[in-house]
Order: sequence, then C-alpha cells, then structure tokens
Amino acid sequence: MSNGLPKSPKAASSGTGGTAFSRDRMQQSRFELKYLLTEHTAQRMRDFVRSHIDLDEYSVGKEQLSYPVHSLYLDSDDLKTYWWTINGDKNRFKLRLRYYDANPGSPIFFEVKRRMDNCIMKQRGGVRQEAVAALLAGHLPEPEHLLVKDNAKQFAALQRFSHLMESLHAKPKIHIAYLREAYVSADDSQRLTFDRMIQAEEHLTRTVTTDLIHPVRNLEGCVVLELKFTNRFPNWFRDLVETFGVMQCGAAKYVEGVQNLGSRRLHALGPVVEEPMEWGGGREQLRVPASQAKLPSWVSFDG
Repeated sequence: MSNGLPKSPKAASSGTGGTAFSRDRMQQSRFELKYLLTEHTAQRMRDFVRSHIDLDEYSVGKEQLSYPVHSLYLDSDDLKTYWWTINGDKNRFKLRLRYYDANPGSPIFFEVKRRMDNCIMKQRGGVRQEAVAALLAGHLPEPEHLLVKDNAKQFAALQRFSHLMESLHAKPKIHIAYLREAYVSADDSQRLTFDRMIQAEEHLTRTVTTDLIHPVRNLEGCVVLELKFTNRFPNWFRDLVETFGVMQCGAAKYVEGVQNLGSRRLHALGPVVEEPMEWGGGREQLRVPASQAKLPSWVSFDG
C-alpha cells in the first residue's frame, strides 16, 4: 500500500553499489535543537535560511524539496529506551536502523544515538541489506556485512550496536517515516532540517521496508525544525529563532510514536504514559509517579 511519501531520491552512484546516500558525511558529535512550527512559519523561513546555507544535495530537484527518511527503532519489551527519554536519564541512547529506500544496493545504517543534554553523539555503520536479518537475530558482525568492508570506524560502530542490542535484549519495535527538507553549510558544520508528514507504525520483524499499512500520524499539523551545529551556536541561528519567535521544545519522534501506537500494538509488557489500562475489569488512566514521568531538563514548551 502506498505510504503517501514520494519515491526515494535517485542519486549518483557512490562507487559502492548503492546511491549517494552511501557516502556518510554525518558528524559524530554535534549539538541539536528542535522546534515545532506551523507550515506557514516553515514556508516563511525558507528565504531566510537560503541566505545563509544551501539546500542539501539530496533535496535539490525533489518534490516539496524533500526526500523520504525511514528509521526502524529497536527497544526492549519493557521499552527501556522510551522510559529513559521520558525520565530524562543522562547518557541515554537509542538503537535504530536508518535508510532511505529499499533498493538492494543501498545501505542500511545501524546507528547508536546518544544524547547528553543538547549534544548528540552518533556511531553508525552502513550494512548490506542481505545482512540485516542475521544481525538483528544476534549474529556477530563481520567485515563482510558492511557495504564498505575496510571501514574500521563503521565496523566498530556495528560491533557497538550489536553489543548494546544484546545487553538490552532489544528487538524491532517501530518504523518511523517522514519527509525531510535539508540545508547544509559548505563545511558540514551547520545543518538545518524541516521534517514533515511524520508517521509511525509497529514493526516487529527483522526486515526493512518503506511501506506503511496502518500508520499513525505523529505531531499532526506540525513541522519539526532541527538546528544542528558542531561548535558554537551560529549567530544566524539565533537571528532565525528571534525573527520568527519560535521556542525550543522536545520533539522525539520515537517517543511520540510509542505513545500514539500504545503498548498493545508494540507487544510491550506494560502501558506507556497516559495510556488507558484495565484494572479489575474497569478502565483507569495510567498514573506515572513524578519521578518516572519527568521530562528532560532541556525541554521547554511555548505556551
């Protein structure tokens, strides 16, 4: 069934058998701030943004200047990584597979994403699609699993992913898909993205797909703006925020997906925040102790 997302971007070959998404320009450590916008505000921001940085090469020439992004998030059956985010635990991490299409020659990036306050640290390795099922089943990583065999950094990232997956007893839980309009500076130190049409669906098998059958919409009616930078906060980022009067907030796509789908669709062992549950034949609202339900200290909301 069609998922409402346009076809994946067809980029020039990287020489590794896949698309240009095989080239990994991702910064290992960077700061990341999120804002929720209306579509009207996002459209107004475009000219401001383009006066400072250029449209990402994968957005050029695409419908709505956007390309599809897919993520398969892993978690334990008691949703440990979800609760770590809800509780604002320090040094928390998420495990996910990031990909852009289902073409056999395209990589599936196995990612470990850590957050310390506003700083994001990522490790990832680009894996051949035929190796995905075995790795998710607990098979030890081998250099042949990588799209680029001699990349020691990516192989170390894949080994780290495998270790954390095993220690957490993590397995596939949620497929998140959205459209991304991206802008990047020439030296990759500054990146700005608008994410739209964010959808989530349970995905409990060791496969990857771009299809969504019965998704739920995350952050309905909102555009997620992400400001990403590697050193100091750029002055023009500050001007952008002040000019359009937007306020930093939490917009975790995985957490939003968990809460919109609910524990039953995810085969989780217990309910999630604000999820109705049955007690003694009746239905009550789950009440989570304040110590469990606190939000990260960096989260703020525009009232």
